[in-house]
Amino acid sequence: MCGIVGYIGYRKAYPIIMKGLQRLEYRGYDSAGIALLNGDLKIYKCAGKVSDLVKLTENENTQGTTGIGHTRWATHGEPNTINAHPHFSESKNLAIIHNGIIENYAPLKIELKKRGHKFVSDTDTEVLIHLIEDIQKNENVELVEAVRIALNQVIGAYAIVIISKENPDILIAAKKSSPIVVGIGEGEFFVASDASPLIEYTRNVVYLNDEEIAVVNRNGELIIKTIHNKEMTPYVQELQLQLDMIEKGGYDHYMLKEINEQPNSIKDSMRGRLIGTRNKIVLGGIAEYEQKIVNAKRIIIVACGTSWHAGLVAEYLFEDLARISVEVEYASEFRYRNPIINEDDIVIAISQSGETADTLAAIELAKSKGATVLGICNVVGSTIARTTHAGSYTHAGPEIGVASTKAFTAQVTVLSLMALAIARKKGTIELSRYQTIAVELSKIPEKVAYLIKNCNEQIKLIAEEYKDVAHFLYLGRGYNFPVALEGALKLKEISYIHAEGYPAAEMKHGPIALIDEEMPVVVLTTNESAYEKIVSNIQEVKARKGKIIAIINEHDEVIEELAEHVIRIPATEEALTPLLSVIPLQLLAYHIAVLRGCNVDQPRNLAKSVTVE
Repeated sequence: MCGIVGYIGYRKAYPIIMKGLQRLEYRGYDSAGIALLNGDLKIYKCAGKVSDLVKLTENENTQGTTGIGHTRWATHGEPNTINAHPHFSESKNLAIIHNGIIENYAPLKIELKKRGHKFVSDTDTEVLIHLIEDIQKNENVELVEAVRIALNQVIGAYAIVIISKENPDILIAAKKSSPIVVGIGEGEFFVASDASPLIEYTRNVVYLNDEEIAVVNRNGELIIKTIHNKEMTPYVQELQLQLDMIEKGGYDHYMLKEINEQPNSIKDSMRGRLIGTRNKIVLGGIAEYEQKIVNAKRIIIVACGTSWHAGLVAEYLFEDLARISVEVEYASEFRYRNPIINEDDIVIAISQSGETADTLAAIELAKSKGATVLGICNVVGSTIARTTHAGSYTHAGPEIGVASTKAFTAQVTVLSLMALAIARKKGTIELSRYQTIAVELSKIPEKVAYLIKNCNEQIKLIAEEYKDVAHFLYLGRGYNFPVALEGALKLKEISYIHAEGYPAAEMKHGPIALIDEEMPVVVLTTNESAYEKIVSNIQEVKARKGKIIAIINEHDEVIEELAEHVIRIPATEEALTPLLSVIPLQLLAYHIAVLRGCNVDQPRNLAKSVTVE
């Protein structure tokens, strides 16, 4: 949630910050603002998108070589100009930007009001900067020390950057449960929520850990200390991100670009892991824990949103192939329900960003109980990658569109490799079946490319027919049940059409009451197992005049006679069908949203990286 950018150096700060905010706008787009130091401390902010901020500042004085900027996903206070960041301190000598939630802001605000502080906004962030200045003034300490003391008094999550009119040669950043990366240039520093605003200027970065404060000085000095006043040695990493990865590349939307990138992102997620003609699987990131997974009686998967759906696919994979019991948990519920976690449990945490707040909390809970925690995430250097015992990156490349597409298929690819590798080592899969699935997995990228090329125009026509409906139902069985959930989520996220995913057999236990001639029903029918049952489910929908959009195998002739529309996918192993059957659903959601005039990449009320509860 929320994108933050800071700069101090020899260049003009304004264009660097504004470009950075545009790249981070997928994190939030309710309002935007910028603070610049040029003798005086100026703040410009407004409700709306970064483009509105650009218009606002067109004729303003935007000079200065130090500044901070923010694009907001609203938590405390409605998304308006007053609540937009940055926020001033009482004296207006300090300005702050913040990603996260200060949970105890209300009692702090009451106490500060008693001391004479006057607040302009409804935000928790303004309370924090007032608290810092109050400590600086009343305890007569330097600004950095005031920040440290204040952060020991607050409860919650934060990624903050502070600039000071009285200390114009430093930027102060701090992190807890929300990401911060510091970019190190020649005589300049950059601070941001993620690396995308930095790659144009530097490849050398430091990822802050929880409860760390970074002080960057215009003279080239970087100091990191904890909020407990322990000085830390910065660990400098080199970014692997390329600039062209975060550009649209000629596509109308990032989401469409990312759908089309899936042949490569799936291939990249297998590269170096599925090796040679013998189809040997090597997962170096978890090699140390492989035997522990083999011996495990239970795997617990924790995730949120689309990653949770990938986890559901993994449940089928591990139970089917490796014969290990799997529980898939919403991280947000898992952390609060006092779950039973044993030391011999394997916990797999899945997150595209590697920063999902609820998933991180679930990881800490599992670790405190002695479980082995593995991470599957997409962002190198992310908090989940650094917090888990081991894990695997998905190598999907940057995903900018808020509605996740290539991250899902990359996660399922890595989980498929993991399940296959464990099954083979455990001896629960015959060599012939192992080889067959591995060979089919290696063919998935070309089949995805074929599918995107050959079904896109057909799906546009289907989208045109159903773009104005009020409801959709998605049905699937077995491996395709999680895909039905994912298809419904994609449609809800970006087109604002109400959609629900169900196991096909569960339709008779309630949802069938909704079906009439106005209800399109997407049925995933590619399962060889339970095929006749799926046909019966379709007949039940037809009997109530529902409109069938069927995802079928390329050689299927039976369902074609029953459905209003059929979308054929290439044949593959049933365990791998989610990697193909999800593609038409992504495209269907995309084209319906475009036809409805929705903002595909920035759907209302959503943000890409959910770093607050």
